Amino acid sequence: MVRVCVSLGSNVGNRASNLLHAYDRIISLAGIQSVKLSRFYETIPVGGPPQPMFLNAALSMKTVVSSSQLLKQFQHIETLMGRIRTIKWGPRTIDIDILLCGDEIIDKDYLKIPHPLMHTRSFVLEPLAEIEPDIVHPLFKKTILQLYKELQIS
Repeated sequence: MVRVCVSLGSNVGNRASNLLHAYDRIISLAGIQSVKLSRFYETIPVGGPPQPMFLNAALSMKTVVSSSQLLKQFQHIETLMGRIRTIKWGPRTIDIDILLCGDEIIDKDYLKIPHPLMHTRSFVLEPLAEIEPDIVHPLFKKTILQLYKELQIS
């Protein structure tokens, strides 16, 4: 089994309900075990057009499902929950991003792991540091907590 870390975000509709609904759908997927969910963090939007505040959370799980298959399943959940991809970094009912997948390093057009911007985003690192502070980023060789603290200083 591999440890997979995921970021959840919502800024359309009932944000907390959207995060919980996505969590419920994810934990019901076959091959998912040992799940941890962070508390919810209200954050300002980064990039994109003017839009409402986000609620963000992090999820950590163990799974036997491949990262490519997880991506397909997460995108299916996003679609079922009404996500429409019209504006890059625009408002969304739910956003599910794979941040880390064990020590995997993947650089494909459709999937990049570790998430290429995670180390620059407090709204990703803060909830992840809450539940998995000691996981080591496979490229930077620093823990999530170290990356979060460094981002707070800069």
